[in-house]
Amino acid sequence: MAERTLREIAEAMRDIDFCMLTTVSDGGLAGRPMSNNRSVEFDGDSYFFSDGDSRTVRDLERDPTCALAFQGSGGLMGVVGKPGIFIAIEGTGALIRDKARFAEHWRAELERWWPEGIDTPGLTLIKVVADRLHYWDGGDEGEMTL
Repeated sequence: MAERTLREIAEAMRDIDFCMLTTVSDGGLAGRPMSNNRSVEFDGDSYFFSDGDSRTVRDLERDPTCALAFQGSGGLMGVVGKPGIFIAIEGTGALIRDKARFAEHWRAELERWWPEGIDTPGLTLIKVVADRLHYWDGGDEGEMTL
């Protein structure tokens, strides 16, 4: 089968709200779910909000190496038939503390966690810059360097 383009991968990612963000932490690995709020214009960069004193932010301050893992639903309600797409991204994390950049990625749904919006003290935007991406979708699989 033909390899997918970055645009096709980005389209598949639009349907996936949560991923697992993995960081290097205290000599091991630590993963936690992160939401892109279905706001994906994936061009190799992914964005997530976090509290500035979170373990995720502390891990990325020490070592920016990170990974993202996405799983899309497939088949009937993701249960029967085709398992859906899996996307694994290896990348580098950057921490953004600029309110103008927050505003570019802010969505009203985020006020559930940060009622003060982009003025929330300590709010941090995590940018993951993809270096390499792998995907599996039924019999289709491939990888790309970004």
